Amino acid sequence: MARFGIDTSRAFGVRVPALRRLARRIGRDPVLADRLWSAGFRETRILAGLVADATRVTPRQMDDWALDFSDWELCDQTCMNLFAHAEPAWAKALAWGTRPEEFVKRAGFVLMARLAVGRPRPDDQRLLLFLATIEEHASDPRPYVHKAVSWALRQIGKRSAALWGPALATARRLAASGDRQARWVGRDALRELDGEPIRKRLQIV
Repeated sequence: MARFGIDTSRAFGVRVPALRRLARRIGRDPVLADRLWSAGFRETRILAGLVADATRVTPRQMDDWALDFSDWELCDQTCMNLFAHAEPAWAKALAWGTRPEEFVKRAGFVLMARLAVGRPRPDDQRLLLFLATIEEHASDPRPYVHKAVSWALRQIGKRSAALWGPALATARRLAASGDRQARWVGRDALRELDGEPIRKRLQIV
């Protein structure tokens, strides 16, 4: 776990699939979720995100939990399992994308990536609003941040033909940037967005 950048200072070493099985047995339990998060261990916090109720998550709770993110795994698990399904996710994606804290900022872009997957078509216009923040913060030198920026850009671009063009244009500008990290984000996104497979899937000629 430590070799993959996971904080092991308060961890038991239980694998995520086992935590998911336990969460299915427990079901939704917001009160238990709060207690599990407060316990402060890797496993209890991942489990908290699995048993919490997204319809009852508040903006303040999201901020409080995000400040506790100590590595990319807890950040990504909580965002994908819980936060992305809560209505405040749209506002938090933009707000957190500008924050100084490494894993709060990563969380903003993880939410952008996740919101681009499996949402109804009318949300395409909301996803377009993320591109300016993506372009502005692609130069962040921290790997866990700029990798999430690339992830968000790629997921938005793959969402639909209408989003592909603006996302591709953003990737091309970043690839031509004078900043090394922004260039990496742009080139990483272009490898996927400018390829034949995505053009065929989106029926782009």
